[in-house]
Amino acid sequence: MKRLIVLFVLCSIIKANAVANSKEHPFIKVNDTRYNISERGAIGDGKTLNTQAIQLVIEECAQKGGGTIVFPKGVFVSGALFLKRGVNVELQEGAVLKGSTNINDYPKLNTRIEGHFEPWRVALINGDSLDHLRITGSGILDGSGEPFWKEFYSRREADNKTTNLNVERPRLTFIQHSKDVKISGITFLNSGFWNLHIYNCQDVIIEYCRFHAPSGPKPYNQAPSSDGIDVDGSQSIAIRHCFFSVGDDCIALKGSKGPFAMQDPGSLPVENIEISDCIFEAGGGIVTVGSEATIVRNVTIQRCTTLRPTVLRLKLRPDTPQQYENITMNDITLVDGGAIFKVSPWTQYFDLKGQAPPKALVRNIKISNVHGKGNSLGEITGHSLATISDILVENVDIALKSTDFRLGNVQNLRFKNVRVNGKPMPAPERKPSVAKK
Repeated sequence: MKRLIVLFVLCSIIKANAVANSKEHPFIKVNDTRYNISERGAIGDGKTLNTQAIQLVIEECAQKGGGTIVFPKGVFVSGALFLKRGVNVELQEGAVLKGSTNINDYPKLNTRIEGHFEPWRVALINGDSLDHLRITGSGILDGSGEPFWKEFYSRREADNKTTNLNVERPRLTFIQHSKDVKISGITFLNSGFWNLHIYNCQDVIIEYCRFHAPSGPKPYNQAPSSDGIDVDGSQSIAIRHCFFSVGDDCIALKGSKGPFAMQDPGSLPVENIEISDCIFEAGGGIVTVGSEATIVRNVTIQRCTTLRPTVLRLKLRPDTPQQYENITMNDITLVDGGAIFKVSPWTQYFDLKGQAPPKALVRNIKISNVHGKGNSLGEITGHSLATISDILVENVDIALKSTDFRLGNVQNLRFKNVRVNGKPMPAPERKPSVAKK
């Protein structure tokens, strides 16, 4: 009951702030013209496939100098939509853009997915080179994900070597090569794959959004690969006042993978990331770095609450050169939370491609002002070629079910003013490296 009350209060604050924010900070618009899709042929009956009708409205809006495509109250079923320059989207209260469950309503095009490009199914909403894009409102993007999840689990049960990409599933939203983007107030619901994928974008604000997908026991009560937000090769991203309850990573910072990842021109550094005032009910962690990632640096997380997910999760691939540095987490509240750290090797789909194993570097991590109740301190381990150093844990007062802390070869781990279960806790002694391949 206490957990539900805390969650209700926190969510109420987010909703109230969303209303206030919408009034205080008007969005930049290319054109004030508004295009109501219901007045131009779209039918919100939850049955009619509106892909062509909505796409025609997008084209009309772009051709006439831009404006805002308005989704009024109703359930509008659609396949993949492709936004154009100058075209914004508003989902009004009671509006649902509901993804088709027919995979063929999402064309297979060359797209960025899991750290590389390949022909794969596009998202429900797609945007390329759309500076100043705004996707706003209090409506819902519904991915109708259940049939896609069932197909994935069915295929994996038949063949346990089935990978994520073997079973095509649409993302909810994919935005790439864009600057000055704002996504505000939207609920992302039941995506077939990742919810919101941002690739090679700069100056993006994601605020007052909610990300929901089943997070229960596998196989059929958890949405596979239902990441909340995937920040892929992007810079200067702000995520604030959002709520996450998903079946995979809440916020994942990503790049490329494999022994040649550092030479991949498409794997830009993920840097200057700010995450604040968010609630994490279910998922892999407040923030997850990797698994496909090269350089991730200058990440700040503050004033966040976790009701279960790990505080900091770093995935270290033994087949990928990686550099994770300058990550700061401050003012973190645990409400029956999970572990503080999960820093460990990640060997899913491991492939050295005949090359020597690369090195990895993790350094300059600070976690401070943490309070509440959780499971454990977790683990900080690395593969045999990972160097992990300069980790500071400061001003922590938490109650834990277990004081176990699995620690590998970590250099300069410091605890300052750390209390666990009411008692001061010094930094654990350094132990030999845990080598995994």
